[in-house]
Amino acid sequence: MENGDHKQVPDNANEHCPGTESEDAGKSDACAGCPNQEACASAPKGPDPDLVAIAERMATVKHKILILSGKGGVGKSTFSAQLSFALADMDFQVGLLDIDICGPSIPKMLGLEGQEIHQSNLGWSPVYVDSIGVMSIGFMLPDPDDAVIWRGPRKNGIIKQFLKDVYWGELDFLVVDAPPGTSDEHISIVQFLKETGIDGAIIVTTPQQVSLIDVRKEVSFCKKVGIPVLGVVENMSGLSQPISDFKYLKRATNGEEPEDVTDWVMAVLKEKAPELLGLVACSEVFDSSGGGAARMCVEMGVPFLGKVPLDPKLCKAAEEGKSCFGRDECGISASALSAIINKLLKNNAMA
Repeated sequence: MENGDHKQVPDNANEHCPGTESEDAGKSDACAGCPNQEACASAPKGPDPDLVAIAERMATVKHKILILSGKGGVGKSTFSAQLSFALADMDFQVGLLDIDICGPSIPKMLGLEGQEIHQSNLGWSPVYVDSIGVMSIGFMLPDPDDAVIWRGPRKNGIIKQFLKDVYWGELDFLVVDAPPGTSDEHISIVQFLKETGIDGAIIVTTPQQVSLIDVRKEVSFCKKVGIPVLGVVENMSGLSQPISDFKYLKRATNGEEPEDVTDWVMAVLKEKAPELLGLVACSEVFDSSGGGAARMCVEMGVPFLGKVPLDPKLCKAAEEGKSCFGRDECGISASALSAIINKLLKNNAMA
């Protein structure tokens, strides 16, 4: 990304690019038609005095992890929330920062809807649940149905405030839940935090190619801006559910509604094959014939952390704003998440 003059120049930039940190970035004649023009024009330029204040705030944070994905709807916020719950259960001090400005899901997934940010003499105070400090624009909306219709500069400004004005205190981990893509929020968080030391990014995807196509771009983004990829998580990797939790329907004919035969099926199983009731049924929901995230990781030279099944119990825990750990009914997804988190900590010497 750097040229011989030490300018930060994207690989796909126009000829005579002034550099992403130049005052003319996104504004000069050479920028016309460049795919990066809007992002460069809205990104912070030159020396930023607020970076000193951010560095002071972040000095008490040991590890900073970005949760990214090139694709929306892959369960990135669910993973961010459950990662935070798991780390807190390990007696780590955890902060969770939601920088998805237009679609903040974290207040819902931590059971904090309706909470508000409070001001102290030390700065903004995070909202706490289970010892996890949480910050999101969702706490600042007068009505949860209000749309946030902001351009890049305002998004950059609120992200900067979350970093320099929030009193996070002593943290072992700051987990940053980002929106999908590689746009303003991503450029800003990297620029604001890079000098303070970002441990790296965890990238979340689903198994099918329509997701992996965009997630590959996220991996490339991390490489271009110098953020280590700590690993890739394949989420919704097949539906896994106990046989006893399924609803059974008799196929309809002549346009009639399907008949619910769940009670009959369960009665037959209990009488004829009770040993089957302890089994877990697995079904591939998304096509993974292309090798899924594991193959992509081999091809792009990044670590593969593991797979998390599509588990209705995990979905329910997220809807209720609760941890999936310590809940017997979440055993399928909780064990998969635990293995991934332990691998993350071990591989990166964070424990």
